[in-house]
Amino acid sequence: MRRRYFLTLAGSGIAAAGLAACGSDSGSGGGDGSAGGEVEVFTWWAQGSEKAGLDALVAQFKKDYPDYTFVNGSVAGGAGSAAKDMLQSRLQAGDPPDTFQAHAGEELSDYIAAAQIEDVSDLYEEYGLTDVFPEDLLALLTVEDKIYSVPSNIHRSNVVWTNIALLEAAGIDPTAVPADVDAFIADVQKAADSGVTGLSIGTTWTQVNLLEAILMADLGSEAYNGLWTGDTDWTTPEITTALEQFKTLISLTNGDRDGLDWTDATQMQIDGTAAYNVMGDWAVASFQQADWTGGEDFGFYPLSGGEAIFGFLADSFTLPVGAPNPDGAKAWLDTISSKEGQLGFSLAKGSIPARTDVETDEFPDYQQTAIESYGQDTICPSLAHGAATPVRWLNDISDATSQFTTGASDVAGYQEQLASIAEKNLSA
Repeated sequence: MRRRYFLTLAGSGIAAAGLAACGSDSGSGGGDGSAGGEVEVFTWWAQGSEKAGLDALVAQFKKDYPDYTFVNGSVAGGAGSAAKDMLQSRLQAGDPPDTFQAHAGEELSDYIAAAQIEDVSDLYEEYGLTDVFPEDLLALLTVEDKIYSVPSNIHRSNVVWTNIALLEAAGIDPTAVPADVDAFIADVQKAADSGVTGLSIGTTWTQVNLLEAILMADLGSEAYNGLWTGDTDWTTPEITTALEQFKTLISLTNGDRDGLDWTDATQMQIDGTAAYNVMGDWAVASFQQADWTGGEDFGFYPLSGGEAIFGFLADSFTLPVGAPNPDGAKAWLDTISSKEGQLGFSLAKGSIPARTDVETDEFPDYQQTAIESYGQDTICPSLAHGAATPVRWLNDISDATSQFTTGASDVAGYQEQLASIAEKNLSA
């Protein structure tokens, strides 16, 4: 029987289940909106396919609850770093939005500990979500028998994207999937030798996304997950190898990376100046918006070391303590968890639905493969996107990574820093 490895949240159990597609009746996804009023929805979806996904949700929300007025509280900045800082300031000042975006998993632990978000378990019963979300997703969301957010989708973080024309020009077979990270590096080097950027990348969070993909591939699921529980030692030779590979790949990226976001790095591929990019599957929506076709213009595969791993994250929404319009927030949670909301959102954003009863015939090739992989592969929670660690731990790793990629790139010093960060956060 296939095993899935998740971080255990406060003793919650984990059960395995795949994401299947079937065609049962619609979820609640509607209401009379009798309470009305403004509903401020706080996200970091301010550009590109993220904004397109938000627009799809807003359109559905207006259909479901026409008496409510959507207020866009988005703050630009990939992976939400700027948004999270502003959000924390507002929460501490007693000025919460009606609902805010967060990543499902350990990212929520700080908000829970600070009593800043409400238990929404009753909504799972009211909206019929317990029956349509996979058991392993429910387990990830559950903290001491309570659930504090509602997911709108599921994303994969460890995807390699390729510009097929540039690979062919460099003499690389675009249909061949590298067997491991070293083979991937060899292909990136070959592409760079042809005169283009080997691997496009952006600011710090995209670099952490690359780091986590390497760690997943090199360590395998059990050892990777052990990094966040204390079961895997950060000082091992395997970690050293992964960090050396990270250093090599960073040397093959664009020099202006720290001034770019993920959309800029993806645009480099679309513009034909970069061969590879390692990014979550929201990137596919950018390719689709550029009228690129999978298998013809761009390719994709998970960065692998042999084990089939699905780097997991899920966008979710909360009910903040003291929300000005809690009924409006609940209406938003209803829409984003409905079949219609999840279908429209994922089609626009490149993700897959969290619900198991959404018809998937409309999804293009990449999403079809993601649905299959989510049902078959071992699941690893994303570091860069809040599933693996609390925010403070991710922030510490991000700071260390920024110092490493902008400084002398001392692998020994970087590894020592990461080990110290783990020790500090595990003992907190």
